[in-house]
Amino acid sequence: MTRDDIYDHLAQVYLGKRKEADHKKKQQFNAWLVINILITVIIFGSAFYGLTAFLTQRSSSLQDNIVFALHHGPIRLEYNFKDSFHPDETFVLSIPKMDASRYKSLQFAIRAKEEGTPGVIKLVLHNTKNETASYYLKGIDMSWQEFRIPLKEFRQITDWSNLTDVSFVVESWNVESQKGLVLIDNINLSSHTIRQ
Repeated sequence: MTRDDIYDHLAQVYLGKRKEADHKKKQQFNAWLVINILITVIIFGSAFYGLTAFLTQRSSSLQDNIVFALHHGPIRLEYNFKDSFHPDETFVLSIPKMDASRYKSLQFAIRAKEEGTPGVIKLVLHNTKNETASYYLKGIDMSWQEFRIPLKEFRQITDWSNLTDVSFVVESWNVESQKGLVLIDNINLSSHTIRQ
């Protein structure tokens, strides 16, 4: 064998191995490319599905719950029956002229402050026909409680088209502490009927 034959033989061996290595690298690259494309499709597909499911559920829940806010911010109802001969303390919230018949519940949050807890508060609704209905809230203490009271509980009200006001009443004969302070927040009418 001549020197040129040896070089040709070595070149064929070296280039042949190099071609095999290049071929294996191309196969690995193609496999990783396919795996990455599949993972990307799965991630985007699940994200799209999750987003559309979330938006569909959110829009249906918003359509099911119509809320009319009667007051924003906390209301303070302070009472002191130790130094007073008044039989009750009342906070009256006027309701703007509206038709409440499309709503199903009155909801709000309520709590007592450290000054004293009433335990029981009377909720009263009035309309333009002078119909009055009341509902007693029990267990009012220093922790925030959410109430959602169905309007059907106010049985004496027959005409919901002209409510005039809602009142929160602390009665001297029906309290745990003779002196105290109550906070009431997020008062609104809602189309939900679940009672809490």
